[in-house]
Amino acid sequence: MSAQPLLRALGWPPHHRLDIHPRDGMLVIRSASDGRQQVGSRGALPLPANARHMCRIESGQPVLLAAIVAHDLLVVHPVSTVVRLLADLQTHLAGVGNDR
Repeated sequence: MSAQPLLRALGWPPHHRLDIHPRDGMLVIRSASDGRQQVGSRGALPLPANARHMCRIESGQPVLLAAIVAHDLLVVHPVSTVVRLLADLQTHLAGVGNDR
């Protein structure tokens, strides 16, 4: 997966070492000098199949990438999680002001 603008913002060049961990249905990627994964030579972000499987991210499925530069993190959100969060937000917003 190409994430070059986000990788540049994080300061992660090609071959930069990474740790990738599933957490709460998303993949959390952080810089790690002894990381098992690395940014590809063309700025591709590795998403190991076993980690994707644990987060129910199918091959080729759209995901939302979010860089948290202040914490040197990149988070991969499955599209199903984004859809659920947006639906929850819209349900909440639809209820705002209905108690008058």
